Amino acid sequence: MIEPGRNIALKVPRHQWEATVAFYRDRVRLRVKQASADTVAFEFGAMTLWVDRVERQSQVDVWLELIADDPDRELQQLGSPQRDELEPLDGVQGHWTSDPAGVVLLLRRER
Repeated sequence: MIEPGRNIALKVPRHQWEATVAFYRDRVRLRVKQASADTVAFEFGAMTLWVDRVERQSQVDVWLELIADDPDRELQQLGSPQRDELEPLDGVQGHWTSDPAGVVLLLRRER
């Protein structure tokens, strides 16, 4: 069984990152939960919206998190490609994958 996770990530090109962070912080007025040089995490209801700066990217990508008891089995059930090369999965049991439209999904086990 797959359920929605608590994280949404916007992967934003370097040249649009500061304006995007300012938009969510100053105009939408989301509360900042965490910030570093390359990422800002905002409270987004029960979820966290991560705005990540990506050095070599030309457009914004939306990445979603899905939770599953058995990520390996669910990845096979989805028939989606395993894309673990996208980002390190340090301390996370699961896989990066994508839907048919190319939206990146983190399919992982709850901690």
